[in-house]
Amino acid sequence: MAPSFNPMASISDGYASLVEGYEKLTPGQKYGVLAAGGLLTVGAINKVYIASTDYKKKPSSTELGGGSIEANQVKSEFDNYSASYGATGTKEGIKDRSKTVQLVDVFYSLVTDFYEWGWGQSFHFSPKLPGCDWKTSEAAHETRIAAVLGLKPGDRALDVGCGVGGPLRTIASVSGAHVVGLTINQYQVDRARYHNQKQGVAPLATIVRGDFMNMPFENSSFDGAYAIEATCHANKLEDVYGEVFRVLKPGSRFVTYEWVSTNLYDDKNPEHVRIMDEINYGNGLPEMRTWKQAEEAGKKVGFDLIWSQDLAVSSKVCGPWYNRLWYLLKTIWINKTMVNTLNLFGLLPRGMKEVHDMLAFVAVSLCEGGRTGTFTP
Repeated sequence: MAPSFNPMASISDGYASLVEGYEKLTPGQKYGVLAAGGLLTVGAINKVYIASTDYKKKPSSTELGGGSIEANQVKSEFDNYSASYGATGTKEGIKDRSKTVQLVDVFYSLVTDFYEWGWGQSFHFSPKLPGCDWKTSEAAHETRIAAVLGLKPGDRALDVGCGVGGPLRTIASVSGAHVVGLTINQYQVDRARYHNQKQGVAPLATIVRGDFMNMPFENSSFDGAYAIEATCHANKLEDVYGEVFRVLKPGSRFVTYEWVSTNLYDDKNPEHVRIMDEINYGNGLPEMRTWKQAEEAGKKVGFDLIWSQDLAVSSKVCGPWYNRLWYLLKTIWINKTMVNTLNLFGLLPRGMKEVHDMLAFVAVSLCEGGRTGTFTP
């Protein structure tokens, strides 16, 4: 005789277990669970609404995953990523630099959903313009590049490390140029192509998977190139800058927003070193370069340096680039409660909670880098 199964009894038993567990919680823990439950309910309603529309601008809280990594491999991939970095305070960064490309690919599979979910489609910082919201300031930061490059209809430009294509869509749209985005991560390729199609930018955008230190493009094939907080992932800036120089037509320009330490950074100051080591680990960087090293790297491969400026402090009327992150930290407990609750009920791949914890931790380090003036993006 086959065993019988009463689904309603199972639901009843499960509910009783949940109630019993809930009653054992402290008042603060109960509040957290109730808050998370409410947020998850809103998220579920939002998911139903989004599913009824044609375009999902970001993953819902219940869809957060490890990108190109299989769900059952997320935890082990994150553990391997974490173990690849030297101890905080050693200035070591990624211990085996031959694995940098692979680790950066893994990093972006792990964090891309969280970036889109909690930040947006443009994975970068920007100074806040007076009287403008962050989205407007973000777009202005991107549009500046199109203006400096002098892009126009008929031009072909390269986005070096394009992410899911937020800046690419802005720059292609305002300039009319065709922009080719290059990223190491297949999940980002898929997301960027999806957004391009849904936003109607696909006619002016091409997304390619590849290593920006070994680009799959012909010599002298672009009218301009830019990188927005992306080439910091290169083992050596000379390697990626050299590839950019190779694929640009003679006389063309390259604009880069580079993550660097400033002249206020003191590598003998333990606090400064800690901040930089944490930024490297939490953002997939092999190491942090100085602003001078970035300038010299461009010159070494053949570029003429036209303009170098710390946009973080160049305007006295703009708000600090890290303020948006600082404001988000004030409410990070909401996202952490949601992620912890999803993790508790097995609604996230194992390891995603740890990824989110890392991102929340490094957000503090980034703000510290901004507030001390030792780091600029």
